[in-house]
Amino acid sequence: MRARRAGFGSAAMAALAAPHERDAFGLSLSVNSASSAVRQVRALSHPGLLVIRRQYNLKDKRFPQAISVEEVRRLRAFLGHRGGEGAWRVVIVDSADELNINAANALLKSLEEPPERTLFLLVTSEPGRLLATIRSRCRTLDLNRLASNDLAQAVSQALAAAGREMPEAQATATLMRLADGSARRFLSLEAGGGLRLYEDIYGLLAGLPTVAWPKVHELADTLAPATAEVRFNLFFELLLELLARVVRAAATGSGAVEDQRLAERILRRGDFSWFGLIGSHTKRRAFEQRLGARGIDAAALSRMECPIGVAGIRDKHPAAIAISVAARILRQREAGASTARPALHDARA
Repeated sequence: MRARRAGFGSAAMAALAAPHERDAFGLSLSVNSASSAVRQVRALSHPGLLVIRRQYNLKDKRFPQAISVEEVRRLRAFLGHRGGEGAWRVVIVDSADELNINAANALLKSLEEPPERTLFLLVTSEPGRLLATIRSRCRTLDLNRLASNDLAQAVSQALAAAGREMPEAQATATLMRLADGSARRFLSLEAGGGLRLYEDIYGLLAGLPTVAWPKVHELADTLAPATAEVRFNLFFELLLELLARVVRAAATGSGAVEDQRLAERILRRGDFSWFGLIGSHTKRRAFEQRLGARGIDAAALSRMECPIGVAGIRDKHPAAIAISVAARILRQREAGASTARPALHDARA
């Protein structure tokens, strides 16, 4: 299992290449870029390679939300064919966290009794979403994000191969930050209008507490059609990532300059009715020290509830924490709603 931000490397090429095309000393995954194995893998036409992923639906003109069990069942025929003597077969599942439950169970059957000389590469950016029984049968290889220079070079080469040019400097800088070390994410955001969508989201948040309702409705109209499902999912992905960066910037004082500015603008407003922070008492003290050093009023910090959650729940499992936090927020919401309701008088009194 390879945990990463979207995108996979050269392990498949190394496994499928002929002995004379690999590193002679076996010290790396390097393969001669002019070899037939490299050309076939890049074209996804190598007879020893099977890639399982969401397939584009020509009828609906969109990608499905998950990898179906029918896609995984292609394994049966693929594994039923024997390669040449000493040949390897490689199965890539990209992305494994997109398997639906039936597809995951079908894959599990092959993982429980893998054929000889068969390599399974399960590519995922969210290992926690995989079945525990799948994770227990895999070895995790954490992949580092590409450094800025390497990412820029990879993106430039990919765009040049497609006959396209790099975006202008400011757009490239924003896409590099949003890509978070992934060439595939950079390219998908650039081609799918992700930069414009992010700018719309950031503009709405930066304008708070004033809400630009015409822009909100305009954005909602672009997300509403059934054909905009991919854009709809991307909207929430970009929104949640931005909120996570703003929270991180507020808590640590580090991060992109624009994220820090947005975090400080929100904190200095002081017009929130309730302020909760997920964490421990130690985290609260550290949070207060950092914000106090940046001039945030102590009275505002005293209104912060940290850690938040329902009292008495000691389970530290992420799911238990999420439920506890959600219950506390709902309780706070109900309390606020009850104080806002007008009093009801019994006419019989």
